[in-house]
Amino acid sequence: MRANVTEFILLGLTQDSEKQKIVFAIFFLFYTATVVGNLLIVVTIKTSPTVGSPMYFSLTYLSIADTCFSTTTAPKLIVDNLSHKNTISFDVCMTQLFAMHFFGCMEIYVINLMAYDRFVAICKPLHYSVIMNHRVCGMLILFAWIGSFLHSIVQIIPVLNVPFFGPNVIDHYFCDLQPLLRLGCTDTYVSNLLVVSNSGAICSISFVLLMISYTLILYSLRNHSAEGKRKALSTCSSHIFVVIIFFGPCIFIYTRPPTTFPLDKLVSVFYTIITPFLNPLIYTLRNSEVKNAMKKLWSTLVISGDK
Repeated sequence: MRANVTEFILLGLTQDSEKQKIVFAIFFLFYTATVVGNLLIVVTIKTSPTVGSPMYFSLTYLSIADTCFSTTTAPKLIVDNLSHKNTISFDVCMTQLFAMHFFGCMEIYVINLMAYDRFVAICKPLHYSVIMNHRVCGMLILFAWIGSFLHSIVQIIPVLNVPFFGPNVIDHYFCDLQPLLRLGCTDTYVSNLLVVSNSGAICSISFVLLMISYTLILYSLRNHSAEGKRKALSTCSSHIFVVIIFFGPCIFIYTRPPTTFPLDKLVSVFYTIITPFLNPLIYTLRNSEVKNAMKKLWSTLVISGDK
């Protein structure tokens, strides 16, 4: 159902002009670092033969998902705090909603794939090359794209059927489902139920599966050497950290009854801005192979520039 509301007003993170300047500066730096860091990972993996394992294949798509996911919300937040024009058209709002859930769901699937990759590598090392070959990884990524698309379609269709005929102020910095449905001029109980059963279920089930997989990995380490334990613990601890800061806020937002809290905006910052920023740091600074590949790439670029 097409609404007669042509645009929404986003209240953003703050209405104070001085604080808006601070928000602009902070998130501009966060977003720039996110894009540069993730694109650097993609270029490094694509150009270096030393990081061609399935784990780095998955890391490429995690970086792509992180970049796109952050781009759905961060640029709008940055521009709004600079221009003080916090409006978004109905069509752009729906596009942002679709893109955010598409790339957010893609990130969830890829994180699960990376956890499964580590599980096979540590718990079934002799079968790793057979189970996690490039054909299997390619198929899993394809399923992730399809699953993300279906998830976003299921999320946005109920919203498109909600009539918006009056209130148009969204107490958020992007078009999120819960604050948007509060503006609907009809009973949105069923739509909210779909949000919980869709986004909430995906976040909760994925989190439980990830915790189970990492628990099994940590349990299997008892039979490894001290060096093997150290390396595996280093990898798993960074992955678990990413899982907690990404899934914790998502579960808080999408697995509760239809209501909103003032804290929601700050909680959303963790999974829309901070996690995409931290992923490149966690997956490169804690990984010697990626760091060495980046050094070689940088050396090659410097040598080429001097010629």
